[in-house]
Amino acid sequence: MNASPRVLSLIPPMTQLNTPYPSTAYLTGFLRQHGVRASQEDLALQLVLKLFSRPGLRAIHERVAAIAPSRRSASLQSFDEQFDLYLATIQPTIAFLQGRDSTISHRIASRAFLPEGPRFAALDVYVDPDDPDGGDPLAWAFGALGTQDRARHLATLYLNDISDALREAVDERFEFVRYAESLALSQPTFDPLAAALAAPRNLVDEELHALTLAALERHQPELVLISAPFPGAVYAAFRIAQTIKRHAPQIKTCLGGGYVNTELRELKEARVFDYFDYVTLDDGERPLLALLEHLQGKRGAGRLVRTFIREDGQARYVNFPEPDVPFAETGTPTWDGLPIDRYLSLLDMLNPMHRLWSDGRWNKLTVAHGCYWKKCSFCDVSLDYISRYETASAEVLVDRIEAIIAETGQTGFHFVDEAAPPKMLRALAEELLRRDVTISWWGNIRFEKSFTPELVQLLAASGCIAISGGLEVASDRLLKLMKKGVSVEQVARVTHAFTEAGVLVHAYLMYGFPTQTVQDTVDALEYVRQLFDNGCIQSGFFHRFACTVHSPVGQHPEEYGVQLIPLPETPFARNDVGFIDPTGTDHELMGRALNKALYNYMHGIGLDSDVRGWFDVRVPKTRVPRHFIARALQG
Repeated sequence: MNASPRVLSLIPPMTQLNTPYPSTAYLTGFLRQHGVRASQEDLALQLVLKLFSRPGLRAIHERVAAIAPSRRSASLQSFDEQFDLYLATIQPTIAFLQGRDSTISHRIASRAFLPEGPRFAALDVYVDPDDPDGGDPLAWAFGALGTQDRARHLATLYLNDISDALREAVDERFEFVRYAESLALSQPTFDPLAAALAAPRNLVDEELHALTLAALERHQPELVLISAPFPGAVYAAFRIAQTIKRHAPQIKTCLGGGYVNTELRELKEARVFDYFDYVTLDDGERPLLALLEHLQGKRGAGRLVRTFIREDGQARYVNFPEPDVPFAETGTPTWDGLPIDRYLSLLDMLNPMHRLWSDGRWNKLTVAHGCYWKKCSFCDVSLDYISRYETASAEVLVDRIEAIIAETGQTGFHFVDEAAPPKMLRALAEELLRRDVTISWWGNIRFEKSFTPELVQLLAASGCIAISGGLEVASDRLLKLMKKGVSVEQVARVTHAFTEAGVLVHAYLMYGFPTQTVQDTVDALEYVRQLFDNGCIQSGFFHRFACTVHSPVGQHPEEYGVQLIPLPETPFARNDVGFIDPTGTDHELMGRALNKALYNYMHGIGLDSDVRGWFDVRVPKTRVPRHFIARALQG
């Protein structure tokens, strides 16, 4: 193989449905810049469109019909009874969610068009209890003219009903995002994944098998790159590789992505190489250039970069020392080959900020590589995607933005940085305004004092419509222990400045951090309530703290008052590590209350209530002054 091999990059199920996951776009653009014949396909989107079609629904219904009526859940019973309606409505509904048939929204919004299963019961929460027959429960959200959004929300519930039937009748692991996640998430042994891959193919597997073969036929690749960004994409990634190895064993396969970079850094499991010839770590540009030279016979296996191979039946890690490709030279991502007009814009939650993750076709772009702060004690600060901070000039970034707009015709951008640096955002905003480039953008930041009202107004003028950032545990003691470098008062002022500029704000929130007590949790929820009540944030998400082996807590637990639970020998995945917290707080119980409260706060419900009412057990009264945030904003 002397000429550069044909390379096909694949997105495995499941990532997201409204826009392409960017890893293949980054690598395809980079490889083409180096003269490589590179193409890409999104098998996640293709799989969903296959299953959620008339033939797909018929196949699902066959499995449902084979289940005895006495053993069917409410979801299966509803799907079976209304199957003819599902069959009649699936095609126009998918076309509507793709933006190809907007007029059908009037029929969908009427609630007389789509079949309604158990998922529609969620709408009952919006009924006025004092006037249950008072009319439209969604009027508060969409008013008289919000037909498109109303229809989008109802169509999303409709798809969720179908997915429930698919999960129960075909594949219990099926999810739109976290597909078969338990097979890979911090899984110390390959055995569960191996058993699943050895099992007969079900309907989902069969469709993925057929899609993989069709992609091979179209592109005739000699090297296939499969990116697994999350544990919920790993099972499908291995199924794709399994198909390739059985059908065309001469094709080389390579696994990379965020999951590999965090969980497989100590890979010893030789069975992985029954599916993948190569497994690469961290940014793919330099390892792929080395791999391509290796496949062309220009360098030996001992000069591969950050790459696992199998040698003499054992997994071997090879890392020939070569510098990474500078961020400014990685080139412009390309979406050529991805059907950007076929993605599904969903509306699963009636919150204007929360919808951005599932609604709209966003061009994904990175402002800077790594994190300029890289101190947070819960973060994987020792890994390359955090620790290696590099920037490109604002001129280069806007050049990339203009090239992407010219290719896609889309002016929406999601900056996917760990934390976009304020200095770079200022330069980017000024360059966008100087060139009169009109875009809408959102991204992730630290709520730090550099985001002054003046800078925030500049960002809004450049097209910033929303930002997200980590508030984590709203407690100054714990924020200091986390080394976040912010305080609750500072977060309040920064987020309020964004809201005042018309920019939506989402807060990432955390519970279960080492030494967090019940009192800390109650106080944190009170801070969050006040932030919502004062219009500082419009959306949030609570996640349970997980200690990872790559974080400061995992590497220096004694500094955080906890004791790690020793990990067994792990030939496969290794990331999360258990720990013993002397406080003994029942964080699972706390988490249920926090998430219930947050869901209501995002819908404007319960903001005047005592936070203790969300908990199922007796908890102490908050120590936070009731007007703490209001006074912080005045100060």
